[in-house]
Amino acid sequence: MTESTILVVGTYDTKDDELNYIETCITAQGGRTLSMDVSVLGDPSSACDISKHDVAAAASSSIQAAIDSGDENHAMQIMARGASELTAKLHSENRINGVIILGGTMGTDLALDVCQSLPLGVPKYVVSTVSFSPLIPADRLSPDIQMILWAGGLYGLNSVCKASLSQAAGAVLGAARAVEPPAMDKPVIGMTSLGSSCLSYMKLLKPALEERGYEVAIFHATGMGGMAFEKIASQGGFACVMDFALPELGNLLAGSVINAGEDRLLNAGRQGIPQLVAPGCLDLIDFAGWQDIPEQYSDRPFHAHNRLIKSSGLNDEERRETAREMAKRLSGSQAPVNVFLPLKGVEEWDKPGEPAHDPEALAAFIDESRKVFTAPIHLTEVNAHINDQEFTDAVLACFDEWVASGIVKTS
Repeated sequence: MTESTILVVGTYDTKDDELNYIETCITAQGGRTLSMDVSVLGDPSSACDISKHDVAAAASSSIQAAIDSGDENHAMQIMARGASELTAKLHSENRINGVIILGGTMGTDLALDVCQSLPLGVPKYVVSTVSFSPLIPADRLSPDIQMILWAGGLYGLNSVCKASLSQAAGAVLGAARAVEPPAMDKPVIGMTSLGSSCLSYMKLLKPALEERGYEVAIFHATGMGGMAFEKIASQGGFACVMDFALPELGNLLAGSVINAGEDRLLNAGRQGIPQLVAPGCLDLIDFAGWQDIPEQYSDRPFHAHNRLIKSSGLNDEERRETAREMAKRLSGSQAPVNVFLPLKGVEEWDKPGEPAHDPEALAAFIDESRKVFTAPIHLTEVNAHINDQEFTDAVLACFDEWVASGIVKTS
């Protein structure tokens, strides 16, 4: 294709004017469009490139079946399945370079599925009345999804909503023209961490792995980073993972919104990706700055890291619970798993003299880990802190052994 083609998706029966306006904005900038109608009850003012009947058929259903269900949620899930199937097919056939989807809660629910049908590097823009809302859980998001709030867009065109629609149209076309998709010319190691003031092993591991011919992608384990990490793992995007920062798992168990979804620590194993794992920052619990603290944690001191996040420590039994949950999630892996247990601490602030120093709770975690990490999971105890050179050396020794034996692929 000589020019980028953007797939425009929405319910053309009720949002015909808005969707046509988006198409006009894209074509006015020299782009091309394909329209996909995901309506159920009504019809657009003019035929779309992909009709609602085409969409329903792609879900092995029909518009009549959606109507006959008598339930708008069931009907829209039919359309979501069909739209996702067709979008993935259009991309595989090199017919689209990006997608933009418009909707309220119904349209956004569908949009999240459509975006997940496309790989990393394909521009995905969602114009929604609930963009950035806590209604949207982490595990529904795609690693590179973009959202813009559809301000003033509940019913009909106006100058307020045009500001959002025109920006989104320009953004998706610009992204399609400018994007540099992942080259995938080297095997990729997926690594999790937090900022270097807390976890610093990546400073030692990244250059060492690059010298071995691997590309290293490091994900910030504060909810969205873990979500992206898990999504790419679910698509088989890593040759190996070094999952050394697990606060999102502890947060999930504690009911914090700072989590990466229910599938944290599961997807690499499901895809047969070898895993090197460590409990980095699994001693802390994080809550959003605006979030009310659950009753069971209200008696603990909390440190406000900034206005977005506040943290405190997990007690002995909670640490044991995290060890058990780690073992449960890793036990079903379809590839080798090696858990590294740093005996002298799991993040910078738990060193002696630091605010999170709690040797009794660390000892409880170590004791429980020795009980629950059993075959086929391999447990490697490292008499060092997670940020020490000795930890890095132990990781690289195992990694090199896995490469030599063919567990980790070199191409």
